[in-house]
Amino acid sequence: MGWFFVGPAAALFALFFAYPLVASLWQSLLRTNGGVQTFDGLGQYRRLANDPLVATSLFNVFLFLIIQVPLMICLALGLAYVLNQSWLKWRTGFRALYFLPAVTTLVAYSIVFRVLLTTDGGLANQFLGLFGIAPIDWLNNETWARVSVIASITWRWTGYNMVILLAGLQGIPQSQYESAAIDGAGRWRTFVSVAVPQLRPVILFTSITSTIGTLQLFDENFILTGGGPNSATLTPVVYLYKVGFRQFDFGYASAIAWLVVVIIAMLSVVQFRVMREKT
Repeated sequence: MGWFFVGPAAALFALFFAYPLVASLWQSLLRTNGGVQTFDGLGQYRRLANDPLVATSLFNVFLFLIIQVPLMICLALGLAYVLNQSWLKWRTGFRALYFLPAVTTLVAYSIVFRVLLTTDGGLANQFLGLFGIAPIDWLNNETWARVSVIASITWRWTGYNMVILLAGLQGIPQSQYESAAIDGAGRWRTFVSVAVPQLRPVILFTSITSTIGTLQLFDENFILTGGGPNSATLTPVVYLYKVGFRQFDFGYASAIAWLVVVIIAMLSVVQFRVMREKT
């Protein structure tokens, strides 16, 4: 009877996850020549090592990772701590307001950011003009294009991580805060010595999921900049899309996908080992 109930879920898992996973791994071992696929072994992976665009895309995504993820987690943690205070009025409204970006679709908000960051007439440059600052070419300058992508991701996902961290904060017994207050700890000391240590598992979870999301970055930079200018916002998944669905080189695209899988697995293990609680 157990297999009867598990069967449908197992079938869907095998059809839509296990089979594509194995098929993409096999695809990465093939090379297409003149419409004919031949077994190439690790040839596609050797090609990865010599592709400058792969190196560029990895540099970009790690740049986003080391800047955007810590920034977003710190912002989310600070917001969660403030919104957990009993003295704050309209806490429910503020929580909903900060979480609102998380329920907007990726494509929709990316298009909105593209309009806001338009060089001529964009709201961002209009605002800067009020202070006498010259317009910035947000999406066509390599540095500012990266800043634009980081800003858009941070706006989209900070509220999402804030809600998760807020749930963790609400699980901390009030007696611990009261004990810290009796010992003379201020708000900052209470936050650092009481809240943060208790939140280590939650911070670990949000850090890993944010890392995975950043390494899989596609919608925002594809819509905002298309991976440009000069490949400044090109990420492995955008490059995978271009190789697979514009050049129709699915073997090489599958190899890029497995490269991303391996990097995500390695970074997740490292994060878990660094941040896990001492036994």
